[in-house]
Amino acid sequence: MDDERPLFIQIAELIEASILDGSLAEEEQAPSTNELAAFHRVNPATAGKGINLLVDRGILIKRRGLGTFVAPGAQQIVRSERVEQFAQHYVDPLLDEARAIGLETEAVLSMIRDRDAS
Repeated sequence: MDDERPLFIQIAELIEASILDGSLAEEEQAPSTNELAAFHRVNPATAGKGINLLVDRGILIKRRGLGTFVAPGAQQIVRSERVEQFAQHYVDPLLDEARAIGLETEAVLSMIRDRDAS
């Protein structure tokens, strides 16, 4: 937790990563606000804000009196969001630069295949 991004976002991303890699399975109970706060040494309100961010996006669900759980379909939601983020942060700028220097899409794909093979 030493990034410049807000701590609650970092906590949410750590939970997302656990969901994505399967170490936190769908319908499994997620760490509580207090557990996250103690582990990351942050204010419980900060941990709660990270959890609520995921609840708002449908990745976690709260069950009154039971805790917070990974929502059914959460792994696919996280994966889809990450694919879109990847496209926005890497693919779109790559294509913009390729167009600026006159490269056709097939030439770019060929470059990627060549580098991937080595």
